[in-house]
Amino acid sequence: MRAEALALRLTELAGTGAGDLPALVGEFRRSEVLVPVVDGGLLSVATGPVRWLFAFTSVETLEVFAGQRGEVIDEWVPVFGARLLDQVIPDIGGPVGVAVDVAGAAPMVLPPVSGIVPDAVALGAEGAAV
Repeated sequence: MRAEALALRLTELAGTGAGDLPALVGEFRRSEVLVPVVDGGLLSVATGPVRWLFAFTSVETLEVFAGQRGEVIDEWVPVFGARLLDQVIPDIGGPVGVAVDVAGAAPMVLPPVSGIVPDAVALGAEGAAV
């Protein structure tokens, strides 16, 4: 499933300011998002103890982000949100969250907390770098 439903839900959330976080996380998990690759690795940024992976609901939103940052995106990979949260993030290790459509009209962050990422790599988890 492409990320159109996720983008719509994010737009609705931005318009009302209220939303159902578990439903939004569920929509993210079912959606195929685009993750940019730069220099052979997934594009991310660290803020404090948390590393943030970037994910986008469309090529257009990804291109706006790249243009704003002056970033040259080598490629992007489509990946289901569930795989990103359950497999990719644990392989990275430590607390890693996902920043979705950060340059778009309705951005969202999925913090590395229990219930979103696996408990073993959630903030404050034993073994997760904090």
